[in-house]
Amino acid sequence: MKAIPSSLVTALFAALAAVPAQSAAQSAEYPQRPVRLVVPYSAGGSTDTVARITGARLSERLGQQVVIDNRTGAGTIIGTEIVKGATPDGHVLLMATPPLAVNPSLYAKVPYVLERDFVAITNIAASSNLLVVHPSMPANSVKELVALLKANPGKYNYGSSGVGGAGHLAMALFTSMAAVEALHVPYKGGAPAVADLVAGRLNMMMANLTTAQPHIRAGKLRGLGVGKAKRSPLFPEMPTIAEAGVKGYEANNWNGLVAPAGTPRAVIQRLHKEIVATLQEPVIQDRMTKAGLEPVGDTPAEFAQYLKSEAAKWGRVVKTAGIKAE
Repeated sequence: MKAIPSSLVTALFAALAAVPAQSAAQSAEYPQRPVRLVVPYSAGGSTDTVARITGARLSERLGQQVVIDNRTGAGTIIGTEIVKGATPDGHVLLMATPPLAVNPSLYAKVPYVLERDFVAITNIAASSNLLVVHPSMPANSVKELVALLKANPGKYNYGSSGVGGAGHLAMALFTSMAAVEALHVPYKGGAPAVADLVAGRLNMMMANLTTAQPHIRAGKLRGLGVGKAKRSPLFPEMPTIAEAGVKGYEANNWNGLVAPAGTPRAVIQRLHKEIVATLQEPVIQDRMTKAGLEPVGDTPAEFAQYLKSEAAKWGRVVKTAGIKAE
């Protein structure tokens, strides 16, 4: 066997030794210009709130401005596709929400494959769904609502931000697990649905805590149960839907950060480090808590696994309920 020239061995070791240095250099040089954070929703919603609370502080930590870019449409697919097609250098990021994982099950064709086209950074914040009803509804608890719906199949309706949206899927899971029927009324956004619920034109809905809490406190809506596995610190007296009668029920809203596939590992690590540090600041935690949000800050690997589990869970719900995006 022919010996490898010593010069080649030396060059090989030099190249290997340079990899960590290059990675560190990439991390130190990043970012080189403003970071564009694409939010696939309009301004003012819970996802936009998360982006703006964390983005302002992240700008300071990165030394470059984080620009919030609201790109709505097609069930978040428009904003998602923008990020998928961006240069994978960490300067264009996506504020991801449940539709990122759910859309492949909802649509016959989507322009991305989650695990192939994106890399997870972290789940920034979670928020609860609340099962809320108009005060005129003769139900003061989850058990009473289930009994009412069982006695009147299809008589009562519920609103959502649209077919396949988080509220629709959360309610579809509820009606399936509770073995009840209700009429779905889709809207073009959560705000008009909540407005009609407050006005009494809807009977109930699964609303985001951030949106629902002021109406509950004002007595314009009645909260029956929290969609998460544990009670909300904002409404400690309100039971979870699981403990209130629908055992095993859990439907979370989440807001995470992903980057285009191929983004350097050093950049992902830098972003993760700065976001986690941001989430640990008392002032940020206070702002999130008041907005009905719970800081998370898990690892890229943990968030990637969570995305995979969400895709599987909601894919089953979509199939069982026969939901198809319009």
